[in-house]
Amino acid sequence: MQWLMCPVCREQLELNARTWRCQQGHSFDLAKQGYVNLHVVQHKHSKQPGDTPESVAARRAFLSGGFYAPLRQAVEALLQQYQPKTLLDIGCGEGYYIQAMQAHVVDCIGVDIAKSAVQHAAKTNPEVTWVVGTGAVLPVLDQSMEICTSLFSPIPKPEILRVLKQNGLCLVVTPAPQHLYALREQLFDEVRPHEPEKFVAQLSDAFELLESKVVDAPLVLQQQDIQNLLAMTPYAYKAKPEKRQALEQLAQLDVTASFQLYLFKKM
Repeated sequence: MQWLMCPVCREQLELNARTWRCQQGHSFDLAKQGYVNLHVVQHKHSKQPGDTPESVAARRAFLSGGFYAPLRQAVEALLQQYQPKTLLDIGCGEGYYIQAMQAHVVDCIGVDIAKSAVQHAAKTNPEVTWVVGTGAVLPVLDQSMEICTSLFSPIPKPEILRVLKQNGLCLVVTPAPQHLYALREQLFDEVRPHEPEKFVAQLSDAFELLESKVVDAPLVLQQQDIQNLLAMTPYAYKAKPEKRQALEQLAQLDVTASFQLYLFKKM
């Protein structure tokens, strides 16, 4: 698979031994874990962009408990239905979802801005091409992907349009209105429903909406699960410290995770 794009000159990268190189001579070595870092310094806005190692570790621990398995299964079902061959996962994190998606495509690329997340992900599935990179300059060639996926990640619309083939697909997963409502009630004085439909409006001028589905996952969380879930969400730092501490001391919490899936086609 030679779908990667040089982040410096935008030429095609080719893998030779353990180095990705373009015709202009820019080269990027594979790390020992098996990923390549294409997040060049001129595209960086901080020293350690993306999720912190602590957040990555908490998410890995939480997802390994199978709590979000219904979502992963729903994503797999869509891939089985539409059968794309090339897939780019934007914001792949530690690889929980893309590990499952890879089994349903021919070529699979996972990109995330958080180096610590990609370092872990690269150990999980050597069949995926793992990349540290930014959504602002997706590290793949023009019109090379049949589907882009963004699960709880930003949606860089111009870049998605650039890398998708004609009639290519874009899968967006975002919190449904009632996502983790019981948990948020514990954290905030006022709880507002999530507004997933804003993404439909954002993409409507360039994409046709093919599928819209809500997947619910009832959860029974023990204390460590609650702490891990908090650490991997933005709720943790938005809540008052005393409310977060009270929630983290609960022995058990019953809550429903609710996911909105949108599948779009590039027009």
